[in-house]
Amino acid sequence: MIEFHDVQKYYGQFHALTDINLEIDKGETVVLIGPSGSGKSTLVRTVNGLESIQEGQLIVNNHDLSDPKTNLNVLRRDVGMVFQHFNLYANKSVLENIMLAPRIVSHVPEAENRERAMKLLTMVGLESKADNMPSQISGGQKQRVAIARSLAMRPKLLLFDEPTSALDPEMIDDVLQVIKTITSDSDMTSLIVTHEMGFAKEVANRVIFMDNGQIVEDDSSQSFFEHPQTERAQQFLSKIITH
Repeated sequence: MIEFHDVQKYYGQFHALTDINLEIDKGETVVLIGPSGSGKSTLVRTVNGLESIQEGQLIVNNHDLSDPKTNLNVLRRDVGMVFQHFNLYANKSVLENIMLAPRIVSHVPEAENRERAMKLLTMVGLESKADNMPSQISGGQKQRVAIARSLAMRPKLLLFDEPTSALDPEMIDDVLQVIKTITSDSDMTSLIVTHEMGFAKEVANRVIFMDNGQIVEDDSSQSFFEHPQTERAQQFLSKIITH
């Protein structure tokens, strides 16, 4: 589903991603962890072309993002993304936020689109909020709507960029439970940036630990949390509080 080959990413003189070599298979749930500024969000944002790479090759769902002729809009039909800050359309209802992309991009018939959107709202526990505006619901509810919206296009790959970092602590669990439900679907490929270590341990097939723009460790969840191989990962795990 995702292949990084010697990928380099720069912001001016700053080397944000260094020598990234990584393959993620269909159906895997991979969690990216590491200190702030280690390149996790940058890596995830390259996967759907929100950030460009300067060197190497990046192939996502058979689309070569290192080729400037690649149509990112076609790629993004199959790649959903959930951001830290929801990015809902403030002037559209919860239901309309979910129905918008399938209507415009995929031309899904209105009745079918509405039925699918309501099913997704039910899945995230918010069917009663369908007619509310984003300003009328809580941060945790907004994030669950954002997740439902990302699923509306039936993506093959779902990217999560610190989906709980902007939430009050009591709202985090509801969002994490929704993500757990999604990632339990064997066909869904997920790449998740998170600081929630308990969640990472529970949901991930693989954990990738990054530091200074590099992949330091790439291992199964159980192996990483029980026996981190590098001193840097051991230091990191010793300092964080698991939820």
